[in-house]
Amino acid sequence: MITPRPFAIHVPDAVLADLRRRLECTRWPDAPPDGGWQYGSDLAYMKSLVAYWRDTYDWRVHEARLNQLRQFVVPLAGIELHFIHEPGVGPNPLPLLLSHGWPGSIVEFERLIPLLTDPGRFGGDPADAFTVVAPSLPGYAFSFAPGQPRFNVAEIAAVFTQLMTEVLGNRRFGAQGGDWGGYISAQLGAAHANRVLGVHVTLLWGPREATPVPQTPEEHAYVAELQHWLHEEQAYGMIQGTKPQTLAYGLTDSPAGLAAWIVEKFRTWSDCGGEVERRFSKDVLLTNIMLYWVTGAINAAFWPYWARRHEPWPLSDKTPVRAPTAYASFPKEILHPPRSWVESVYPNLRRWTPMPAGGHFAALEEPEALAADIRAFFREFR
Repeated sequence: MITPRPFAIHVPDAVLADLRRRLECTRWPDAPPDGGWQYGSDLAYMKSLVAYWRDTYDWRVHEARLNQLRQFVVPLAGIELHFIHEPGVGPNPLPLLLSHGWPGSIVEFERLIPLLTDPGRFGGDPADAFTVVAPSLPGYAFSFAPGQPRFNVAEIAAVFTQLMTEVLGNRRFGAQGGDWGGYISAQLGAAHANRVLGVHVTLLWGPREATPVPQTPEEHAYVAELQHWLHEEQAYGMIQGTKPQTLAYGLTDSPAGLAAWIVEKFRTWSDCGGEVERRFSKDVLLTNIMLYWVTGAINAAFWPYWARRHEPWPLSDKTPVRAPTAYASFPKEILHPPRSWVESVYPNLRRWTPMPAGGHFAALEEPEALAADIRAFFREFR
């Protein structure tokens, strides 16, 4: 068994000084009159965010808070894999793997983790406790080093299975995730079902390039939602999935550019009503961005998009998710495929929960509601 090494985040002072210099020297683009967010990240908002980042934001405060979580690194599959490992507080905590996506990070799980590990502290039942393992995806944040191997969804799922079983000694475990984490969790339930007790996701894989002829109101709604997504919201995925290296030069060199690329997604994909700070404070937005900036990981983080377009996709009706599956449907999630069109890929879909509020970043937007749904689903597997 490989023994993980304790890990603490510490960004060198020189990296922070370089960041400040770059923020001070930001060269701003123009914007169309009264453009707002219509054409991308709003210029006025970005100027205010960068000013806050430069003059007020204190990375060391957030670094210290993140370091209150138990963190480790372990050599697996040719990389140093970083992960949080928080023991549950209860009679028999269930091991649960949390997987984030893009443009997120472990920052998404800060509020969710204690709700899962210590439900009794928040008025819940200690019998619902989980021992949480939350890795940085390979190629993301502290699971990144320049020039390291790249990983697709199937390869990430394989590495995470090795982490949960061979490294941490769990015979079986649960998996939860959204965005890429939702597809990684699904792949765990497809290719590693003998190890996975159940899968809980907030994003389902549904038909995209070609859909069946819609018959029901739900199917018609999904087709309309999908067409808008493909025509108005997929440009980022096209460039990240075809020429990621070209994009990476600008985002690795300009912190303002990196922030603009990421913040626009937090606004567009969340249940914020057009006001991003209704859901995420500047400090939360910037701490997530900092994990991309200080590690220089943005290019490697694009890789799942390239792999999605150029390598076989692992989830289909021929390789279905055999593990018991739950889906929490948040109203402002990017896509809502109808149940009738996903059951061939998710044939063991046992729970489908319409959520009253929240969007793509459910762990940050609605952590209490998400935690409650996760607890409810996994009770039968304890």
